[in-house]
Amino acid sequence: MQRLTGGMRPYLLLIVLSLALYLPGIAAVPPIDRDESRFAQASHQMLESGDYIRIKFQEESRAKKPVGIYWLQAASARLFEAPQSIWAYRLPSMAGALAAVLLTFYFGQTLVGRPAALIGAALLAGAFMLVSEAHQAKTDAVLLAATVAAQGVLGRLYLAGNGAAKRPGQAIILAFWVAQGVGILIKGPMVPMVSLLTLGCLWIADRRIGWIRGIRPFAGLLVVAAMVGPWAAAVSTATDGQFIGQAVKTDLLPKLLGAQESHGAPPGYYLLLMTATLWPASLFALPGFVRAVKARQASALRFCLAWIVPAWLVFEAVPTKLPHYVLPTYPALALLAGVAVAAGDQTLRAGWAKAYYGLWAFVGLALAALFVIAPTRLGESYTWLSAAPAAAALLSGLLPTVLAWRGRFQAAVVAALAGAVLTYGLAFQTLLPHLDRMWLSQRVAAALPQGTPVAAAGFHEPSLVFLLGTATRLTNGAGAADFLLSTPDAVAVVEKASETGFLATIAEAGRSVHKIAEVDGLNYSSGRAAALGLWDLESKPATPAGLDGPPTP
Repeated sequence: MQRLTGGMRPYLLLIVLSLALYLPGIAAVPPIDRDESRFAQASHQMLESGDYIRIKFQEESRAKKPVGIYWLQAASARLFEAPQSIWAYRLPSMAGALAAVLLTFYFGQTLVGRPAALIGAALLAGAFMLVSEAHQAKTDAVLLAATVAAQGVLGRLYLAGNGAAKRPGQAIILAFWVAQGVGILIKGPMVPMVSLLTLGCLWIADRRIGWIRGIRPFAGLLVVAAMVGPWAAAVSTATDGQFIGQAVKTDLLPKLLGAQESHGAPPGYYLLLMTATLWPASLFALPGFVRAVKARQASALRFCLAWIVPAWLVFEAVPTKLPHYVLPTYPALALLAGVAVAAGDQTLRAGWAKAYYGLWAFVGLALAALFVIAPTRLGESYTWLSAAPAAAALLSGLLPTVLAWRGRFQAAVVAALAGAVLTYGLAFQTLLPHLDRMWLSQRVAAALPQGTPVAAAGFHEPSLVFLLGTATRLTNGAGAADFLLSTPDAVAVVEKASETGFLATIAEAGRSVHKIAEVDGLNYSSGRAAALGLWDLESKPATPAGLDGPPTP
């Protein structure tokens, strides 16, 4: 381990590991509904319209998140000259995930030492939730990088205040405030909330807060205001002051007061999911956390616990729950796992820990089963494409468990990460893109010539708009019929339930339509089967009922 932690080697190892985890599938997996496609389409519309202030999905205001991620995605798509390609909008997320991993090591080496920081950062890189977010054009991977930067500076200050580290310089202090500004531009109050909860927890536990001196709050708040203020003023002017109020009223408050969009769950939800969402890092995360609680007088462990516990409790208490909400706590959990593994701590050899390793193995078994079953339900049938990721997942679940039982903890980490690279790479690059019944929008787009005017009735997924264009009309059956009747060379995409109204309106106009293709599968956003008909207008008006055609000469 000592040979791997010297000089720049840890950074190079983490970059290679992260790219091996995040690059496969970045271009192969079609746009995902609904959040990713909404983000990507809104960023694409910025490029189309030249309006980088207002955030819109078609004509609808997107007062959900601040502008930061849209700017990054639009810049990426323009830089790579790929405004129609989903991978260009995913690159900021991949870069954010990589930055989060490198920052975890950079700050972690001061907190817990280089060997533990390297193990922790590597485990974070392979965590299922971070790998998933790195593959999606959303906010959370970039937000995690900002969180780690801010928390890393706080950790340095805390250790310095306890005499365990050198006090950080002004450049590091500035990084804290820049991270706060970036976090606010990406996802509003999330990064400040995590930092304030950490400060509050340490204040209560230690009954002192003097170590925070030197953070320069007045100058720092001016930096944050300079970063956030211009856009906030511009968007308020452009929307007559409605954007920020709408964001609080329609996004933040509903999540705090109730289960928004049916995403409710009782407290304990994240704890139950952690073994899967943090997999394979979860192998040692729980024992590492227990060890830290026992040794909580150590400044670094105390800080990591203050980072995790209050934020986790808040996320568990909020009624609206999505699996990625607790991602900001995962770097600290990964560092605690790294500490336990690097030390070969006795906690990892406890009977309950060995029982947990057995439970952990079931995640790999479940993934293997999923990879075998998914193609029979969502693809043509079982294919060889299932065999490789299923075998990798099976091995990834069993081999690290056996090594952990035998007390070979560092070897178990290497086996788990190697298995993660194989499992995720094969799943994202070869299996997921071939689950055709999931990708309804992609199949519709493939069936139509580029630039075809389209109206969609009953199937309004954002991926359809991203793939077919901003002008795609989302309407009902009658609206789709009117669109066909008034738009030359148009096509209507009509879900089965909307077909009656569509055909009735066409018949009332004395015209007829032709079904040029049919696409059926699973609308995974709603969890229901979907059958989509693609219709165009017959060029010859229909003959009215009861009348013969013109006499034959």
